[in-house]
Amino acid sequence: MPHSFDEHIDRTRFESIKWHRYGEDVLPMWVADMDFQAPQPVIRALEERVEHGVFGYGRAPDQLREVIVERLEKLYDWHVSPEDLVFLPGVVPGFNLACHAFTSPGEGVLIQTPVYRPILKAPADAGLTNDEMELSRQPDGTYEVDFDLMERTITDRTRIFILCNPHNPVGRVFRRDELEQMAELCLRHDVLICSDEIHCDLLLDGHEHTPIASLAPEVGERAITLMAPSKTYNIAGLKCSVAVVENRELRETFCGTYRGLMPGVNVLGYTAALAAYRDGGPWLDGVLRYLEKNCDFLLDYVEEELTDVSMARPEGTYLAWLDCRQAAVSGNPYDFFLEEAKVALTDGAVFGRAGEGFVRLNFGCPRSMLSEALERMKGALALAHDQP
Repeated sequence: MPHSFDEHIDRTRFESIKWHRYGEDVLPMWVADMDFQAPQPVIRALEERVEHGVFGYGRAPDQLREVIVERLEKLYDWHVSPEDLVFLPGVVPGFNLACHAFTSPGEGVLIQTPVYRPILKAPADAGLTNDEMELSRQPDGTYEVDFDLMERTITDRTRIFILCNPHNPVGRVFRRDELEQMAELCLRHDVLICSDEIHCDLLLDGHEHTPIASLAPEVGERAITLMAPSKTYNIAGLKCSVAVVENRELRETFCGTYRGLMPGVNVLGYTAALAAYRDGGPWLDGVLRYLEKNCDFLLDYVEEELTDVSMARPEGTYLAWLDCRQAAVSGNPYDFFLEEAKVALTDGAVFGRAGEGFVRLNFGCPRSMLSEALERMKGALALAHDQP
């Protein structure tokens, strides 16, 4: 039976971060998890596993390795081996682990801002310098990579490039030619690539994802690719991600660094990941169609109703990047919409200086909820315009 993504599910009954950070009168449109029930095959697999009743230490099922290897080959013509997969309790631990494993204090990490806050913070958390370059915002609100700037930003102490693709928060799905230029610069300067590709299945308008490590064998040998079913199938709380590390020496160093410091994957996370990747295809097709329509609705509403707010259509993710710099907002737009509209967005400033004046909106929710949030924002902006 087709899934109804219009259904409202009460998440306040349980431990949702999204729904408990703010007051009951605030609509939460911030953190990147969706308000949709997970695929039924995932729920059934979890029920069966819980019914077994024994939850001792677990390991990655061989079938899960096989399913992921087959998936990478089918989607990207990317041929990896089961032993290339390293299972982790999250993508964020993965790129933080890479910073610790392959650098020494005082060395640098290249990042492209505005960018997901944990990526922005990762260098300093490892005692490293933040070799930061801004993505170039175009007149239509889209973002491009300035490759001359990228090369100038790399120093002789830059050791890792953390790529975010699809990009959070700006919604870019980088083209193959862009990835080739980024990879060429990293190979030329002997910079390891650590690629956060957690949103790789959430593609809009027919855009295609290319894992940067799949470009060529020499790129794969200098790359760590981080993926997960968490965003795709809305199972982030089950904490199961995977790093693809084709270079054996890199893989051994990576694994050797986390032993004793990072917990293993939850046994229910393994169960959910296998069911999602193996049987969640129809659900994913449905959620992508729904997200496309939500995006259409959001774009039309912003253009027609939200005075002086603008956005470019995201190519991937379910996150909209709203430019509020021309709006009649006093101070920070995040604070304005939280206080005046009772809508919780993500403050663009947490993504770096290039995000100041922006907010990020999560449209992975029932359309009626999205509509209510936008109506509240419209009302707050109208009142602000009317004030002398």
